[in-house]
Amino acid sequence: MSLAPALFLRQNLNIWSKNLSHAISSGDAKLLFLLKSCNGTAEISQIHCYMVKTALDLVPFTLSKLLASAILDIKYAASIFREIRNPNLFMFNTMLRGHSNSNDSKQAFVIFNDLRNRDFLPDEFSFITILKACARELAIDVGQGIHGIVHRSGHSLFNHVKNILLHFYCACGQIGDAHKLFDEIPQRNDLVSWNTLMGGYLHASQPIVVLDFFRQMCRRGLIASVNTVLTVSSAVCDVGNTMDGKSLHGQCIKLGLCSDLNVVTCLIDMYAKFGDLDEGETLFNEVAEKDVILWNCLIDNYARNGLIEKAVASLHLMKLEGTRPNSSTLACLISACATFNAVSTGKYLGNYVEEGLVLDVVLGTTLIDMYAKCGFLDKAIDVFNKIQNKDVKTWTAMITGYGAHGQTRKAIETLYRMEKEGFRPNEITFLAVLNACSHGGKVAEGIRCFKRMVYEYGMTPKIEHYGCIIDLLGRAGLLEEAHNLIKSLPSEGDITGWRALLAACRVYGDVELGESVKRMLVDLNDEHPTDSMLLSSTYAIAGRLSDYTQYQQIKEGNRRKEVTGSSQMQIERAKKEVGCSMIEMDYFY
Repeated sequence: MSLAPALFLRQNLNIWSKNLSHAISSGDAKLLFLLKSCNGTAEISQIHCYMVKTALDLVPFTLSKLLASAILDIKYAASIFREIRNPNLFMFNTMLRGHSNSNDSKQAFVIFNDLRNRDFLPDEFSFITILKACARELAIDVGQGIHGIVHRSGHSLFNHVKNILLHFYCACGQIGDAHKLFDEIPQRNDLVSWNTLMGGYLHASQPIVVLDFFRQMCRRGLIASVNTVLTVSSAVCDVGNTMDGKSLHGQCIKLGLCSDLNVVTCLIDMYAKFGDLDEGETLFNEVAEKDVILWNCLIDNYARNGLIEKAVASLHLMKLEGTRPNSSTLACLISACATFNAVSTGKYLGNYVEEGLVLDVVLGTTLIDMYAKCGFLDKAIDVFNKIQNKDVKTWTAMITGYGAHGQTRKAIETLYRMEKEGFRPNEITFLAVLNACSHGGKVAEGIRCFKRMVYEYGMTPKIEHYGCIIDLLGRAGLLEEAHNLIKSLPSEGDITGWRALLAACRVYGDVELGESVKRMLVDLNDEHPTDSMLLSSTYAIAGRLSDYTQYQQIKEGNRRKEVTGSSQMQIERAKKEVGCSMIEMDYFY
């Protein structure tokens, strides 16, 4: 068809109008054909206008089909629905479905109340859609009320309705209510019921219960599906039992599920979490036709375990076998290069991205992070400027990069520029700014950003934010202020904050405060050889190293007196760990 869709639509409308004298059923069939051929609201609105012109908008059947076609644009569908004087149950269900799948699922509650106020009896589809909306909005009270209506109407006997109720309770974290519902009529539970409840227990961080349910399900003769395997494999990984993993793998072979790429992908991930990459590679090689997701899984697991060369070799093999890498393929590998400081590999992958892939926001953010961590700040800035559609993570990565390279002023300016361009910084963004201020010694700017985070954005500081402020004050020599701040925190048990203060005492040679902080760390049962080294350096900087030797002798004597019977305490001595340096040689691919 060479005609444009809109022209094609107008011509068909004209032909249809000439034949309007035929039976309405014939016209309905043509209208349905036209509605199904529409590609968007603009084309549907043309049919809508014609229906208004020919009074077909007063025919319930054709109006219902128009509403069902328009539902992808929920605002437009709502404008049609508001003009309907006497909507039927199909129309209400259509609007319930549209709103439950939209970004504002709460509007489904309004439609459901309107349905009941007009004395309609909700059917199976009404309950399924409204309960989906309750699950999306985590509206526990509303969902429980609808559960009561379901029970009184007898629709709880429908398996689809019961399963959506199970999904609702699991999504809202009410796993006890879900289990109670599951046990009400156990003989009516199907595979979807078992999968839903197991997924709920997995979401509730109870993987052992998931495995127990899986065994019960198998004993009752139900055959596991792909969704079952995906849920159970996650539970196996959480429990960490290799034998459970091998047993699940055996079940997949027995049921013929190893031909499904989703199953193979999750099994490879499972073996990788057990540290058995060889078994995962064997599984991968047994698959005849691999997709990009399966390749990404293998490359990602190699990269996460530091096998960068094998990951890159798999990337080359992937291209040779005709599968085109996507941004996810490169993102996980580039991120691993930053983690394991594989500089030359990171540069090679960066060049590959710039030459052959579209620089989307995910890949671009990963490149910024990698370049900044590997010391190529100019490259990070260049990538940042090339990204068209930045998000909060992109801005945060650039701020973090500036902070790591000691360019505190640039980090703060990037925060202001981010806000000016309409982006709202999150807690991680402010943490990056505070870190930059701490390492740059910008006390006033750091305190100002901290106050803005609390008062302008209404965020509750976490212990990491307080730790940055303590470190900032300590580096600036404001030790008493830092000490008072850490004592005023909701929890004084922040080890990181106390250790940062101890490090600051070393810089400024404050022996008395250093001893106090060291005692606090001992009281918190987190004594570490590093603490003794820091305190020793504090004495040395203060010119009192001989006093520290005497202090240690007294301390060891007191400890020996506390040793009794079989409960021997080993006296910890401050030992510096052996240093390890690494240099990467050029590697050509």
